[in-house]
Amino acid sequence: MEGWLRLARGIDRFSERTGRVVYWLILVMVGVAAANAVLRYLDRFTGAGLSSNTWIELQWYLFSLVFLLGAAYTLKHDAHVRVDVLFGRLSARGRAWINLLGTVLFLIPFCLMALWMSWPVVINSWALLEQSPDPGGLPRYPIKTVIPLAFALLLAQGVSLLIKQVAVLRGHPPEDEDGR
Repeated sequence: MEGWLRLARGIDRFSERTGRVVYWLILVMVGVAAANAVLRYLDRFTGAGLSSNTWIELQWYLFSLVFLLGAAYTLKHDAHVRVDVLFGRLSARGRAWINLLGTVLFLIPFCLMALWMSWPVVINSWALLEQSPDPGGLPRYPIKTVIPLAFALLLAQGVSLLIKQVAVLRGHPPEDEDGR
């Protein structure tokens, strides 16, 4: 079991690092959004054409990166939406069973399906070197590549969660966020 728990801790460390990158992406996203708003405002008064679809699409792409790459980090920190009124009242074993079943029945199959469904779309986008249809828009193929990457990261974090829940059911104490 210790080898599996080491694997889970390694996945957790990777998700933690990815989450730290997402923190910075949020700052960049806010900066781009603010600059875009100011440039559009200045365009109304100067007519200089400072704003463009590039800025708008960059803002969308950054939001997409934050949302997609932040999913595994969010799962690691148990910060996802949980619609279970009983979960908080259960013992560590009861919570482990719910997490284990949810991971096996929902999370892992969903991630596998998303990987399977997104892969052909990404391959096609790269084959075409897909571009935005809007004037001044950005290429679409790099951002589409993030979709399967994000689901692979979420799947890996799901495997980490699964390992830790099995450990709890086998009598190991639940680990805190630092893996202790």
